[in-house]
Amino acid sequence: MESVHGKNVVVGITGGIAAYKSCELVRSLVRDGAIVRCVMTKNATRFITPLTLQTLSGNKVALNLFDLTSESEIGHIKTADEADVVVVAPTSASFIGKIASGIADNLLTTVILATKAPVIICPAMNSNMYSNSIVRENMEKLRRHGFTMVEPGEGNLACGWTGRGRLAETDVIALEVHKAVTPQDYAGKNILISAGATREHIDPVRFISNPSTGKMGYSIARAGWLRGARTTLVSGYSSLPVPHGVEVVRTMNCDEMYEKIHELFEWSNIVIKSAAVSDYSPCEKSEHKIKKSEKELLIPLKKTRDILKSLGEHKKNKLLVGFAAETENLVDNSKKKLEEKNLDLVVANDVTAPQAGFGEDTNIAWLVDAEKTEELPLMSKFELANRILDRIKEIEKRP
Repeated sequence: MESVHGKNVVVGITGGIAAYKSCELVRSLVRDGAIVRCVMTKNATRFITPLTLQTLSGNKVALNLFDLTSESEIGHIKTADEADVVVVAPTSASFIGKIASGIADNLLTTVILATKAPVIICPAMNSNMYSNSIVRENMEKLRRHGFTMVEPGEGNLACGWTGRGRLAETDVIALEVHKAVTPQDYAGKNILISAGATREHIDPVRFISNPSTGKMGYSIARAGWLRGARTTLVSGYSSLPVPHGVEVVRTMNCDEMYEKIHELFEWSNIVIKSAAVSDYSPCEKSEHKIKKSEKELLIPLKKTRDILKSLGEHKKNKLLVGFAAETENLVDNSKKKLEEKNLDLVVANDVTAPQAGFGEDTNIAWLVDAEKTEELPLMSKFELANRILDRIKEIEKRP
C-alpha cells in the first residue's frame, strides 16, 4: 500500500511492556515509505531505548517537552503541525485519562492536544484495568471527540492474567494508520462484495468447485474499508484471513450465497460480485461417500441459480458490478454480460494469461461499462481493487 508514502507519521510510545511492539510498527511504516517521528514518554524509555527507535525510524526521537534545542523553535507545535497522523501504541490507561481530561504535562500529550491530524489510540493494559468503568468512559469520551480507538486483543498478558488488554497486532494498527491518511471518498456507502469459490457437494467428501482463492474480492473489501465504506464480504471457500474492519459472512454453496446476498441486498448501495460461483450442481447429493467401483460414474447436473442476473432484475438505484473470468473474446463477452444482466460495470480477465489467473497476487483486467472500455496493465489485485472503485466513482458522477 502506498497511502502513507511520504506522509509524516508521529508514533507515540507510552510506558508498558507492549512498548517493544512499537519497534515493529515503526519498521512497517518506514517500509511503506512513511516519514516516522517517534515521541516517547519518560516511562516508555524504561521499556525500550530511544536509540532503538531512532535507528529504526532514521529520525531523532523526541523525549523532553523542555528540550532546549527542539523547543528553540517550539518543537512540540512543529511536530503537531507537520503530522499527517498521530498513533500512540501502546497507550496506557494513565495516558488515556490524561488526554481525555485535556492534561498536557509531557511532550506527547502536548503534541496530541495541539495537532489537527487524526489521532489513533491503541490501548494496552491489564484486563481488569481495561474493563474498569473509568477507563471505558475515558475511551468513549475520546471516541466522541473523533479519536480512533484500536481495540486490544485477547489472550495471555505479561502480568499473568488472561483476557482482553493485549496491544492490537502490528498489521492492524498499520492498517488504521493507512486509513487515517486515505481519502474517505466512500464514507457513508455500504458495499456488498462476494468472493471465493462455491462448493457443490456430490457426497460428503467430494464436490464441484474451481481454483478461486478469493484474493480479488478480499482485496476489494479491504480497499473499500480503507476508503471509508461499511463493507460486508459474503465469502465462499477461502483460506484468506478476515480483512480488518470488514464483516464476513461465510457460505458454502451457490444456494447459501444466493440467500445471504439477497438478505443483504437492500442494505447495500454498491454490489460487487467477484465470487467464482459454480454454474452447475449435482441433481442429488449422496448421503454417504460414493464407493469406487469398476463401473463409470455418471453424475446428472442441474443449473445453479444465477445470482448476478437476479440482482440485476431488482437493482433499482443500486450500482452493480460483475466479473467475467474468460479464456477468449473478453471484451465481446463482457459487453454481452453487461447488457444481459443489467450491470453497471464488468471486470474481465483472461484466466489463462500469465500472472492473471486464479490464485495469483496480480491481475490483468479490462473494465467495461456502457460508455467506456479500458484495458489495464499487470498490477496487484489491491491496485486493481482501487481502480475498480475509482471507476465506480466515475460512473456515479455521470448524468
